[in-house]
Amino acid sequence: MTVTLSDVLNWIARLQTIYHENRQYLTDLDAAIGDADHGINLDRGFCAVQTELVKTAPADISAALKVVAMTLIRSVGGASGPLYGTFFLRASAYTAARSELDASDVVEMFKVGIEGIQQRGKAEAGDKTMLDTLLPALAAMQSTLKENSNLSSILTAAAQAAQQGMAATVPLQAKKGRASYLGERSMGHQDPGATSAFWLIQAASELWRK
Repeated sequence: MTVTLSDVLNWIARLQTIYHENRQYLTDLDAAIGDADHGINLDRGFCAVQTELVKTAPADISAALKVVAMTLIRSVGGASGPLYGTFFLRASAYTAARSELDASDVVEMFKVGIEGIQQRGKAEAGDKTMLDTLLPALAAMQSTLKENSNLSSILTAAAQAAQQGMAATVPLQAKKGRASYLGERSMGHQDPGATSAFWLIQAASELWRK
């Protein structure tokens, strides 16, 4: 299959629903090791994104992703706004002049977006951040693409790896962000950013199957 503007808009709408419905859960996760605002921030940010997308009616995938990026950067506090904003901004740049995305385009879009998060946040795998979800997901995408160009298979593998990466943050000691101040007390808690990043991947996996 190919991913169209409509598919991207459906993905963003699904994320808004997911983050709204799980606002309290994400906030509770963040309360244990952070500022207790991750769910609140993402809910507010993606609600603002939906409002802006309706208002601007972007003409193509790149324009839609840029609206998402700039709205999140402008409206979401803490680290999640700049980090997710960077993801979507890099994705927007990659998809410029593309009316639709094939499987390799989708993998590359996630690659440049995740690299943007890594560069912006200066984190690595094992630091107990969203990258502990996103990096395994990207590796699964790239590995599956080499064997199978079917987008559903690629995203299914990515979602499975993302879920495993999310769960693997529980025993880790945080090395970045507010959670790192807790030292060993950050161990035993699932990272909220890794959780919201899992839903980013899972929503694409669920929707982009045809």
